Amino acid sequence: MIVAFQGEPGAYSEAAALKFAPASQTLPCPSFDEVFAAVRDTRATHGILPMENSIGGSIHRNYDLLLEHDLPIVGEVELRVDHCLLALPGTALADVKVVYSHPQALAQVETALRQMTGVEVVAVYDTAGAAKMVREGNRRDAAAVASRRAAEVFGLAILKESIQDFRDNITRFCVVTKPGAPPAEADKTSLVFSLHSKPGALFKALAGFALRDINLTKIESRPLRGKPWEYAFYVDVQAPGTDAGLQRAVADLQDFCHWVRTLGSYRGFKP
Repeated sequence: MIVAFQGEPGAYSEAAALKFAPASQTLPCPSFDEVFAAVRDTRATHGILPMENSIGGSIHRNYDLLLEHDLPIVGEVELRVDHCLLALPGTALADVKVVYSHPQALAQVETALRQMTGVEVVAVYDTAGAAKMVREGNRRDAAAVASRRAAEVFGLAILKESIQDFRDNITRFCVVTKPGAPPAEADKTSLVFSLHSKPGALFKALAGFALRDINLTKIESRPLRGKPWEYAFYVDVQAPGTDAGLQRAVADLQDFCHWVRTLGSYRGFKP
């Protein structure tokens, strides 16, 4: 198994990939788009994508990419994220004038950054990529917000540990692959649909799940590109795609929608 992830070695997405499949090979990719392309072109068997962080919220680009590609979700991973402030060995905290990291990571450590007076905060493509920039730039006034493993990979010192604003900092990832039979142990399904613009449409569309005691664990709306003020609604439900109740709820849902699509049926994360 080869699992594609966005970022450099040492990224949290790589850690999530190895949690999903400990014996797998990992394939670093420069962007989320490239993760999908790697699976589509069979350079990787699976791709792993961060969907939501318990502090920073949803990673919207990946919701859009799930709709753009025909690569079903076949797994879910939750990863506890522990941010560290990394710098070249010998750098003192007082020397740091610029901090690099991914925008989501920066949003998760706002309190720690505010305590560092006179420091410029710069968003970059990846947490481990930020650590790589500090190492390759050889700057004694630069630091990165990244993982302990990124410190090991790029030979950096840890100036501060566990700097996230909240102790329970968790990122939820989905795993995609080429179309095929869903996992036999699936107990969760992700759907996306576009509603007719009528009063009460969303309420009526979701009523079919409530009436059948199907739990919705997530709902997210995203604008449809090229269709101003029209939206796609993404929902996660606690039921496998083979569940008769879910199938009837989806049939009811279609009465209120332009279209409905199943993004995947898979085994939801169990702590």
